[in-house]
Amino acid sequence: MKIINKTYLLIAILIGAAAANLILLYEVQQIGAAESYSILRAGDLKVKTETVASLATSIASGNDADRFNLKQETENFESLLNTLLVGGTIRGQSIVTIPNEVKRDYDNVVSSWQLYKISADQVQQTSVFDNNAVDSLNYVLEKNGELILLTDSLNDDLAKLDRNYNRHKEIALELQDLAQSIGQNALLISIGEGEDVQESLRKDRLLFELGMRTLLQIPTDDLDLESIGQRPEFIIELPRENSESLRKLDPLWESIQLRVVTLEERTLLSPEFEMARNNLQRERDMLLSSIDSMLDSWNEQLNEGRIQQQNIIQVLLIVDIIVFFAVLFVIRRSLNPLGMITTGLSRIKEGIYGERIDYKGSDEVGELVNTFNIMSDTIKQKEEEAKKMSLTKDEFLAMITHELKTPLVPIQGYADILLSEHLGKLNDGQKDRLEIIKSSSASLLDIISDLLDAQKLELGQLRLKKESRSTKDTIEKAIKALKPQIDAKEISVNVSGPEVIVIHDSERIGQVLTNLIKNSLKAIKEKTGTIEIITEDLPDEVKVSIKDNGIGIPPEKQQGLFKKFFQVDASLTRERGGSGLGLAICKGIVEGHEGTIGMKSAPNEGATFYFTIPKNPTEL
Repeated sequence: MKIINKTYLLIAILIGAAAANLILLYEVQQIGAAESYSILRAGDLKVKTETVASLATSIASGNDADRFNLKQETENFESLLNTLLVGGTIRGQSIVTIPNEVKRDYDNVVSSWQLYKISADQVQQTSVFDNNAVDSLNYVLEKNGELILLTDSLNDDLAKLDRNYNRHKEIALELQDLAQSIGQNALLISIGEGEDVQESLRKDRLLFELGMRTLLQIPTDDLDLESIGQRPEFIIELPRENSESLRKLDPLWESIQLRVVTLEERTLLSPEFEMARNNLQRERDMLLSSIDSMLDSWNEQLNEGRIQQQNIIQVLLIVDIIVFFAVLFVIRRSLNPLGMITTGLSRIKEGIYGERIDYKGSDEVGELVNTFNIMSDTIKQKEEEAKKMSLTKDEFLAMITHELKTPLVPIQGYADILLSEHLGKLNDGQKDRLEIIKSSSASLLDIISDLLDAQKLELGQLRLKKESRSTKDTIEKAIKALKPQIDAKEISVNVSGPEVIVIHDSERIGQVLTNLIKNSLKAIKEKTGTIEIITEDLPDEVKVSIKDNGIGIPPEKQQGLFKKFFQVDASLTRERGGSGLGLAICKGIVEGHEGTIGMKSAPNEGATFYFTIPKNPTEL
């Protein structure tokens, strides 16, 4: 089968499996959402239960306006119950019917609701307050202010007496505080505080009665003094002229005390209402409990259904994963040769030829593999032929370069002999011509030497004599060789950095330094030019930098600087000479020492060339 047809089939399988999963997931989500919403609405029954109780109590308190609200809430409760039984919609959302497994709990809710509704009717038809207790409370609150004023007057009357009546004064002050406390407790009862307030009111009443009887010289045998931690007390009788307020206080207190006793014994709420409300509370608790049971059962059924749905979804997901990996396996098996072809092409790009791909298929990939194998064999054959030809060319060029160098040595030697006038006197014209011959032969010798070194590097025949030498000696030797050119341009050369002993070929590293310094000499101006040679002792290597303040090198020319025959100025009218081999030779020598070479420069900001020599080379 063709790859394209196979791919279409596999994609169709994936799309079909994905569509089936999406449909199933959508249906499960819709059903789950409807069930969850139904349970949420069923939970509203609890809220409505509380609302019915509040409205029934409100009606019993006299708020007839809430009768309509109670009727409406009752109808809403029963409507929601019916919707849960037969299904329908609430607020635009679908409500599912009660599952059969939950039907029994639903029936319990219906039964509890009927009893609860009867209790609510009883509450709203019962009077809330005890009339006697309400009348007593109103009387106490009404007369409390008068009681406080009379106790104040009593204090004023007793203030005129001498110290024999100090105890009388203390009792009067206590009566004043108790009058205020009785009023406060009565007010708390009016706002619905509980039994603690009634007990506090009883204690205040007994203390007030004890104080009154003590001042009036009346026996206290019938009072329950032990319950309030008091004992009978006997004091002298008050003078008649100072007891006017006490005589007025006595009848007022008697009338108030009768009402206080009523408040101690009875609550504001009527016994009938208390009974009806307690019954409503019991029925409410039973109804809420039955609703909770129904919700718990329904949630349990929903969770079981979800577990089953999740199991189905998990099975489908496992099937999808199996199909997915099967598709990946088939596609990978069909397209794997393409990766092998890509790898093979990458290796060809790296210069590795002749590799073949083993694939027996007859599809498009098989045809492509066969073509690749033929191409790889052809390239390998051509590359071997090119290598043989290049080797022959390099050997021939090395031989020619060596042969060209041989006749230059005697030319330079005879030029020196003639210039020394050992063979006779020379006139100025003859000397100038001989100087030109000597200079031209030296330049030609440098070019031929560069060519010869470049060919040796190309053929791997450049020999390096490495030994432990001082970097300082190597640098000074290179500077000394170029001193005539340095003095001629009247420039300064500064050397800085420590002296480091490192394994290197002093002659070849000196050649690197000489080439780099020569380049800087060409780039800087006379008299104002400076060259800095900086040595850095790094943990694993020695770094030497040659920095100048020359014209710099444009960024677009920096990439090919270390290639053979590369010229920054390649025009026929270029001002600065050179073979274009110097930096390539420097690169070869540095790499022969297992180091690196590089540069940094910007136009009109000078240039910095640097190279490194490792302290612990792998080859010596």
